[in-house]
Parts: sequence; C-alpha cells; structure tokens
Amino acid sequence: MNDGSLTTDLADEVDTFLKTHPETEAVDAFIIDVNGNALGKRLPASHLRSLVRNGVQFSACAPILDCRGLGHNPAGLGGEDGDPDGTAMPVPGTLAPVPWAARPTAQLLCAMGEAGTGAPLWHDPRAILADIVARCRADGLFPVVACELEFTLLEAARTPDGGIAPAALPRTGQRPRAEANLSVEAVEEHAGFLGRITDAARAQGLPLAGAVAEYGLGQFEVNLDHVADPMAAADQAALLRRLVRGVARAQGQEATFMSKPFADQPGNGFHIHVSLVDAQGRNRFSQPGGETLLRQAVAGMQALMLDSVALLAPNFNAHRRYLGLFVPTSRAWGHNNRSVAFRIPAAGGEARRVEHRVAGAEASPHLVMAAVLAAVHHGVTRELEPMAPIVGDAGTRRDPAFPDGLLAALSRLERSRRLAEYFPRRFLAAYTASKRGEYADLIAQVFPREYDFYL
Repeated sequence: MNDGSLTTDLADEVDTFLKTHPETEAVDAFIIDVNGNALGKRLPASHLRSLVRNGVQFSACAPILDCRGLGHNPAGLGGEDGDPDGTAMPVPGTLAPVPWAARPTAQLLCAMGEAGTGAPLWHDPRAILADIVARCRADGLFPVVACELEFTLLEAARTPDGGIAPAALPRTGQRPRAEANLSVEAVEEHAGFLGRITDAARAQGLPLAGAVAEYGLGQFEVNLDHVADPMAAADQAALLRRLVRGVARAQGQEATFMSKPFADQPGNGFHIHVSLVDAQGRNRFSQPGGETLLRQAVAGMQALMLDSVALLAPNFNAHRRYLGLFVPTSRAWGHNNRSVAFRIPAAGGEARRVEHRVAGAEASPHLVMAAVLAAVHHGVTRELEPMAPIVGDAGTRRDPAFPDGLLAALSRLERSRRLAEYFPRRFLAAYTASKRGEYADLIAQVFPREYDFYL
C-alpha cells in the first residue's frame, strides 16, 4: 500500500480541492488500460477521502481488456482466475475538475494494484512504463519527452449506413468540403471548440502547447509541452484524449482518435519527441558527443520498430493508416523530413531531439512511450549505429519486413526477443491474446461491402 506520507499528501490535495470546488458532486476514479481508455467508477464526492486512503476496487483484469472493455481470458486474466478485484490507488497530483461534465464532477487518475497489498500489477501499462523509465535512469539516461496527438471532429449522428461524417462548420452549418492544412482560418472557425479544450486543459493542469489544423477534413493536432517525466507525459496524453472527447460530446459532436476514420483522408498519428538531458537538465544531443548519442537513439528506434508495430498500431483499423501520406512503413530517418519514421526537426541547441512518428493516435500512450524509451535505451547502451539518413521522399518506401496487418504484427510482437528484454514476456502474450480476441469479434460479422464483392 502507499506509505503514510503519500496518503497525507493526497488527503491535503483533497482538502484543497474541495475548498476550491465545494460544488463537486461526484468523482470519476479510473485507470488507463492498454487501449488508452479510462476504466473505473463514478463515486459520490463524499467518498473522496476514503478513496485516497483505501483506493477503489474493481476487476483486476481491467488494464488488459479490449477496446470495448470486454475480456478474452488472456493469460487466464478475468476468466480462469475467477475475475478477482484489484485495488486502484490514486495517483498524486491528478485530482482535477471535469469542466465538460453535465454536473459538477472531479476526476482522479489511479494505478491498478493487487487487492490488499496495492503492489503494481504486471499487466498495468503504467507499471510497465515505470520499469522502463527506472531502467533508463539507472543507466544515466534521462529522457525529456513531448506528445503530439491528431484527432478528427465528427458529427455525433451516424449516417444511415452507420458511417461517420466530419463535423459541420459552425459558421455555415455545412460539412467541410476542402482540406485546410495549417489554416489559421480553420482554427478560428472552430475557435469555440478549441477554446473550450484550452480552458479545460488549464483547469486540469495539462500543459497544452497549442493546436493546428491538419490535412484531413475536420482534423486537428493538439500538442503537449516537453516534460522531464515520461510517466507524466503519458498520463497527460491519455487525459488529453479523454478531455478532447468529453468537450466534443458536451457540444453535441464526437472527436475520434481512430487511426483511419476515413479511407480517403489522412489518418491520425501520435508522435513523441525525445531528447536526453544531463544532471543539470542540459540537452545532451546539443553537447559535445551529442550527435553520436542521437544517432545511437535513432539506431535503437530502428532496431525495435518492426517488433513494436502491434503496440504502435493496436487494432485492425490502425493498420489502414499505413497506406496513407506521411505515414512511415520503413525504418528511415532523416533531418527535417516528415516522410521518415524518425525525424530530426530543424530546431537546434536545447531543442535538438528525435521525433518518433510511427504510432497511431489511438494507441496506448503508456505502451507507446514504453516502446520508444526501450528503443532509446537499447540503442544507446549497445552503441548501435543507424542506417544512412534519407534525403527526399521516404513515404513510398515500405520495409519488406514491415508486418502485413494486425495479425502479423501481433505474431512478431509475441515472438520478439528484444522487446522481451523490456516488457514482461507474459504481458506480451496477454496483450496479443486480448488483441486477437478483439479482432476475432470484429470479423465475426459480415461487412456490408462484402456483399458488393461476393454476393
């Protein structure tokens, strides 16, 4: 269980919060699962003090459930084990208001642990990331990271055939007909929505760094500031996804981080920027020897990329994104080049970094962060050397070994000896079993278009 000082800190946090927000009626206490989704319970605000002392109990298999919150008995979890409860313990510093909620509500991020002891569960993505961050730091590697997430704003109502449509423009009430990449006018068109995201992020203490219009119809990118705590960065990315969806629903629309919501439009990506700092917080990539260190980090990303695809693209739809523009399917890297998997942005000095561009926006922020940092550690500690950097368009290059779809990616992940040095082997087995079960349920029904092909 948490030690006394931690409990005291949380109790003080609750007291301060309730003094500031005395109108609070309920609190959402949740974990973040392998899909990046929030799973947990809504409790009366009067339970907050008990919650920080004792946590909240619900199914211990929750972290490994599929995208719908359903179980497939991976590694016996949630089935053969009798589906026991675990104890979700609050994460200090995450108690915050939920500005988009219909009634005054708070939220509290938790970490799933064993019932009774509170020991971290081996299948909790936060526990896996924590172990990899600790390993990096033990070897003198201190990552500073920033997350970028793309999403698409949609109409809430489905089309007659069950499809989706981009959200109508507030000014005209009509759906957008043309792309508006980097358009300031497109940002202003949705200023009310984006402003509500900014206000909610400020209320929740999320370091939002801005928003831009992207290539797709109704597509935007939201960025978070660089932070020296990768766990906090992954938490913030997951909470930002929840925030964006919540704000959209509060105004009668939907926001999706689905990797490829429209076949003829660009997909949604999740990019992570990484640098390494020294004990004084100075960027080691810009110090003497920094170019060698950066190259080693890139080489590690190249070495682990193909084995990690099932973590970076965790479902059937996510693999559609790899057919699109500026979506890397090779291990190419380069300077100031958005067509590569691992981009070195034009910024220099303290801003020198690597941008990992492979993941889809719906992937687990904690597992993607874990995969990226494992790759950096792998490359630096083994002093690997990357392939030659690419000049020009790498977007049409596909690595012959790039997994051909979800099932191939899952098989490669499950067999990976390199990733098993960082991720528990039993987690890789449980994750792949859960994702295979999700895929089997998806294709169990006939798709309408199959009739056009095979009737």
